[in-house]
Amino acid sequence: MSKDLMEIEAVRQSVLDLPIDVEMLRSLRQTAKLLTTHFSTQIEGNRLSPAEVARAVKGARFPGRERDEREVRNYYIALQEVEQLSEINQPITEQTVMKIHGLSFHGKATPTPYRDGQNVIRDGSTGGIVYMPPEASDVPGLMSDLIAWINGCLQANELPSPIVAGLAHYQIATIHPYFDGNGRTARLLTTLILHKSGYGLKGIYSLEEHYARNLSAYYEALAVGGSHNYYMGRAEADVTSFLSYFCHGMAAAFSAVRNQALGAASRGAKDRSSILRRLDPRQRRVLELFKDQGTATTVEIANRLGLSPRTVVALCREWVKGEFLEMHDPSRKNRAYRLGKNYEEVIERIKFFR
Repeated sequence: MSKDLMEIEAVRQSVLDLPIDVEMLRSLRQTAKLLTTHFSTQIEGNRLSPAEVARAVKGARFPGRERDEREVRNYYIALQEVEQLSEINQPITEQTVMKIHGLSFHGKATPTPYRDGQNVIRDGSTGGIVYMPPEASDVPGLMSDLIAWINGCLQANELPSPIVAGLAHYQIATIHPYFDGNGRTARLLTTLILHKSGYGLKGIYSLEEHYARNLSAYYEALAVGGSHNYYMGRAEADVTSFLSYFCHGMAAAFSAVRNQALGAASRGAKDRSSILRRLDPRQRRVLELFKDQGTATTVEIANRLGLSPRTVVALCREWVKGEFLEMHDPSRKNRAYRLGKNYEEVIERIKFFR
């Protein structure tokens, strides 16, 4: 597990330091969201292919598979909500979990109350009891304790965030606060915790593929303890095996992202090179000036280039004709310039995506 945690941290730092342009980042994020939606719903039996998931999210209809359509669209909306929540500097609450469940399972932002009765998880082929969760009367207290523990860990920063996320995943599946939709809720909460604690990699990875590729290993990792009954050992079970499984999958997902991000950064650099090659040495030097402050006066440009203001006035006139620069505000006496549209786009695209 220690090796996987070190790999996760190493990849996180290396990916955060890569320059990926805005357009490429947007594409990688969308691909990851669609894959996450596909694999997470596939775990629950959804029959749509990745290509069909992409179409369903955009509103396509698949006669005879209406339930699959709804599941996909609901999960995608819930995933978008998780992304938004991760950017808000506020603690995770029980209402957060309830809303995530409401969106992913019902397609509604209305928080879903916890179950009010006992549920039992049975083997689909034999009908035998696989797991008996805690009684409904115990669920509110267990969930309250779990959420308080998650927030305490994130604030104290004493445990590695992947460990916190993995334990939260396991505990949601163990408490089973709903009659259905617990797996989806657990995976979404895991994503929220990782994003809030700096392990989101800007939303360009999917843990769900690791689970879906080998469902038996996923369920086996969750089924710890000597009994299928929550009160007969499951609550106090040693969860090391699940955490090892979780961290190994996270390390694998992060490593895959590193390779993908390296390729994206390389492609982005090649895309920009043709435009940058058109610039002469003086233009390249002032490009950094505009990157830092957006606009620049003739005096500021002169200082950057080590030329007289009079020389720079003539130079800027040529650059305006060549569409390298534009007048920022012609009405102002103190003349200022901004980059032409094509070069302004270049500046935007070479920003780091920290």
